[in-house]
Amino acid sequence: MSKITVVGSFAVGMTIRTDTMPVFGETIRGRDFDFGPGGKGSNQSVGVARLGADSALVTCLGEDQLANVARDLYAAEGVDTSGIRYTSERATGAGVIVLNAEGENFIILDMGANELMDAAFVDGARERIARSDIVMTVLEIPVPAAQRAMELGKAAGARTILNPAPATALPDAIFAHVDYLTPNATELRILMGLDPDDPTPTRDLAGQLRRRGVGNVIVTMGPEGALVLTDEHDVIVPSPQVEVVDTTGAGDAFNAGLAVALGEGQPLLDAVRFATCCGAHACTRLGVIPSLPTRAELDALFEFN
Repeated sequence: MSKITVVGSFAVGMTIRTDTMPVFGETIRGRDFDFGPGGKGSNQSVGVARLGADSALVTCLGEDQLANVARDLYAAEGVDTSGIRYTSERATGAGVIVLNAEGENFIILDMGANELMDAAFVDGARERIARSDIVMTVLEIPVPAAQRAMELGKAAGARTILNPAPATALPDAIFAHVDYLTPNATELRILMGLDPDDPTPTRDLAGQLRRRGVGNVIVTMGPEGALVLTDEHDVIVPSPQVEVVDTTGAGDAFNAGLAVALGEGQPLLDAVRFATCCGAHACTRLGVIPSLPTRAELDALFEFN
C-alpha cells in the first residue's frame, strides 16, 4: 500500500439558500441550511483514503467545535491525523455561502488556522513525509508551507504533486521541487500572470510553465480531458462522458486519483486516465465528500484494462 501525505487545508463550509440577497442592515429568511467538511487538502486526503492508499493530512485546526467536524471525518475515512496540529490562536477555517434562487452566490471565507502554516510547521511533519511515496500540496495554505512540502518530499525521494488551487503567483524556486503540476486551464493562465480567460493556447502556456522548471505539467480541462506535457508526452487524455450533476469536487477527485495511481506504479498516461475517471465520477453526485469515489465505485462505472 502506497503512503501518500497531503499538506493542505481544512475548512467547514456553511451554506444557506434564499430567494433574494440581503442588503446591508436587512434580515431575511433563508432555508436549507447545510454544513460540512471542506478544504482542498482535506478533500484530497479523503479521496486518497477511499481509493485504498495509506493517507495522511498535515494541517492546522482551531481548538473549537468546528475542529470536531474534521475529527469525525478522518475517523470515519481512515485518514492519519498525526500531522494535524491544534491552536488557540485562530479558529478552524470556515466559509459562508449564500445561494439565491438563480444559483448565484457570494462566499465569505476565513481560512483561519490554515494561515498559521509555514515552513517550520511543515518541518514538524518531516518524519511522515520522509516515509511517503507521494507528497501533495495545494495553495489554500500559505505559499511558504506549500513550497516546504515540495522541498521535503523531493529530498526524501517521494514524487511531488502541486495542485495550484486557488492559483496565485509563485516563485520559480518552487518548481524545481515539483514533479507534477496540476492546474486547470484557468489556474494555468493565472500562474502565468495572465487574465483567467486569456486566449493563448493552453498547450503553449503549459510549455512556458515547463520552462520555468516543472517536471511534468498536467492541465485539467473538464469534459475535454487532461493535457499531459512532459519530456516524453504531448497528448490529451480524454475524459469519460458522464451526466453532470455537480462539478465542485472534480479537481480534488482528479488529484487524489492521480496520486494513488502513481503511488501504485502505473505509467503516467494510465495514471492520468485513472484520474480523469475519478474526476468524472465526482461530477455525477452533489457535494464534494459524497462525490469522492471508492475503488469499487470506479470499477462499477469504468473499465480499467
